[in-house]
Amino acid sequence: MATFKNTETKEVDVNGTKFAYRELGQKGSIPVLFLHHLTAVLEDWDPSVIDGVAASHHVIIFDNRGVGATEGITPSSVEEMAEDAVAFIRALRLEKVDLFGFSLGGFVSQVIVQRYPELVRKVVLTGTGPAGGEGISGVGAVLQESFAKASAAGKHPKHFLFFTQTTEGQASADQFLSRLSERTVDRDASVRQETIGAQITAIDAWGLGDASGLNTIQHPVLVANGDNDIMVPTINSFELARRLPNARLSIFPNAGHGGIFQHQEVFVRQALDFLH
Repeated sequence: MATFKNTETKEVDVNGTKFAYRELGQKGSIPVLFLHHLTAVLEDWDPSVIDGVAASHHVIIFDNRGVGATEGITPSSVEEMAEDAVAFIRALRLEKVDLFGFSLGGFVSQVIVQRYPELVRKVVLTGTGPAGGEGISGVGAVLQESFAKASAAGKHPKHFLFFTQTTEGQASADQFLSRLSERTVDRDASVRQETIGAQITAIDAWGLGDASGLNTIQHPVLVANGDNDIMVPTINSFELARRLPNARLSIFPNAGHGGIFQHQEVFVRQALDFLH
């Protein structure tokens, strides 16, 4: 069976634009569509999470418009990103999906499930929050500060953005970054500065938005995060679970924005149980 390390990168035409994507797992079940975070391309998914879910599910990861190897210009609103993701789903001729949204991908997932409820079975929301959530606007400043700290310390920015500064958190960061390097061939194109700018604009607007529609979502939702998220403050995960009528909440101890990558084995078991 193909794994994250060796599965091929494919292309599909989405209304005249080539979208890059990869598939893993056995086809035939409802696919789990993974939607990614600010600055991320295909290579930023944790192989242990992707392979863990793909062990019993059809998994699809993709670059949305203007991201990585996908053509086009990245939209500057979450709503447009959601429409592009739905167009991608339609291009693959999928009738129903499970959504797995991490951070910015969680914002996009919320829009999809509200606008196209018939397209979605279940939703996993990790490291994310509702529109208008606390501390979501201004992520550019958090990004800039962490990049400066990383440069001064000779570390990767994700040491600061995704993980706590404890011994355990930094060891987990090293392990996570090592897993991100496992794939050595057919790697995705790097994110472009224009894409990052558009994504930050979209996130800032989301942070000023309205989450009143969340109570209309009847789908089962798993909400997960670390207990010390500095990118999308953890209080937003509690708020999502409070607002969503059919949600369960998992908060990982001594963990940050990348809590699901720090506690990946436990999280994968939770996700599989939820998706079963």
